[in-house]
Amino acid sequence: MKNAVGAVDTVLLLGGRSEIGLAIVRRLVEGGARKVLLLVRGGEPDPESVHRLESAGASLVEGLEFDVSRPDTHEAVVTAAVERLGDLDVVIDAVGVLGSTAAYEKDPALAADSAVANFAGHVGIGLAVAARLREQGHGTFVVLSSVAGVRVRRANYVYGAAKAGLDGFAQGLGDALSGSGATVMVVRPGFVRTQMTAGMPDAPFPTGPEEVAQAVVTGLAQGRETVWAPAKLATVFGILRLLPRAVWRRMPG
Repeated sequence: MKNAVGAVDTVLLLGGRSEIGLAIVRRLVEGGARKVLLLVRGGEPDPESVHRLESAGASLVEGLEFDVSRPDTHEAVVTAAVERLGDLDVVIDAVGVLGSTAAYEKDPALAADSAVANFAGHVGIGLAVAARLREQGHGTFVVLSSVAGVRVRRANYVYGAAKAGLDGFAQGLGDALSGSGATVMVVRPGFVRTQMTAGMPDAPFPTGPEEVAQAVVTGLAQGRETVWAPAKLATVFGILRLLPRAVWRRMPG
């Protein structure tokens, strides 16, 4: 449910160890959210992350087992989350892996596993979350996509293709929820400096988890369906989409 001033009260984070996801949650807690549930593989969130959220004002922070590659468990996971939180005001889908194209080309099974972690596994949990939001008549499902899925590059085509699928699914899910009171926000960050990208050279217009979190919180306040982080990437990719394929495939990694 909403709190007394109409702000977010409950937050569910899928991928409770994600730096970007946790940064978004902290911003929401600082804005008044009080009930937070972290879903992590293994069921045990990072103690330091829990401490930071509690210090920011969260009155309830728990862990719950969640494996994106186990769609047979996803409905039960959402049911368990609702039992702990009540209505879901904001659900953040921050699950994903980056990996290496070179490694994926040498190990197709590893590539397939990454496609499940970045796309296929999100279908089950996304539909389960959407069913709950439709039933309660409100709530926003925040899906962390990527500019890598806007137009897939040869340098990271396995990752990019999965993100393209996730982005399309999230948009379609948002359309399916139209008129229900529930919404989907698609977030398209560019290169984000995190532990996952440590050691990689910066891509143009790099950003950090806190900047992405602020863009998401602002987007939620404005009722946005799509958020780019940073915002200038919307214009950049509007142009890049028009490049001939022969030119695009020569783009640097």
